Amino acid sequence: MTTCLRSISGRVLPLPAHRWIEAPSPSDERLLERVDGPVLDVGCGPGRHVLALAHAGVVALGIDISPPAIELARRRGAPVLQRSIFDRVPGAGRWGTALLLDGNIGIGGCPVTLLHRVASLLRPAGRLLVELVTDGTIDVEQVRFEADDHVGPWFSWAHVGIEGLDDHARGAGLRVVETWYDGGRPFAWLTR
Repeated sequence: MTTCLRSISGRVLPLPAHRWIEAPSPSDERLLERVDGPVLDVGCGPGRHVLALAHAGVVALGIDISPPAIELARRRGAPVLQRSIFDRVPGAGRWGTALLLDGNIGIGGCPVTLLHRVASLLRPAGRLLVELVTDGTIDVEQVRFEADDHVGPWFSWAHVGIEGLDDHARGAGLRVVETWYDGGRPFAWLTR
């Protein structure tokens, strides 16, 4: 299956969709060692992180709005719900860690709004682990997923790099604890 993220201008954006159905990479595994359960994986896709956490004995739940992704995650045995992060989420205020990986800090096109919402789901001193983009902050754009014969609806998406993260975090009432690169991928740990 060929999957891409296309902007409304026609530009095809890099999308490591192959990674979504593979086992977690060594970079993913090292990031998952930083969680404090229970874990909410926002935009979990086919559930690779949720499955890895479950196999490690960590209570985890994935949420995603994509019916095909949720169907695949369920077939793989991942505990997932088809749900938007902006809808009711079980365990609100009790999650130890939330994950926004694979660029999911861009969900909704407004990182401050998303970060504020995710922070509201964490317990006090909960942590938010995010994956960023490598080339700074790019303006919000309208994009859609395209996979073989399936074309999804247009939605807003933002790209956030390490350089722009502090402002977004502060706007959401969060602080950046740490940023790092692993396997060429930028990550950050945020807390309330």
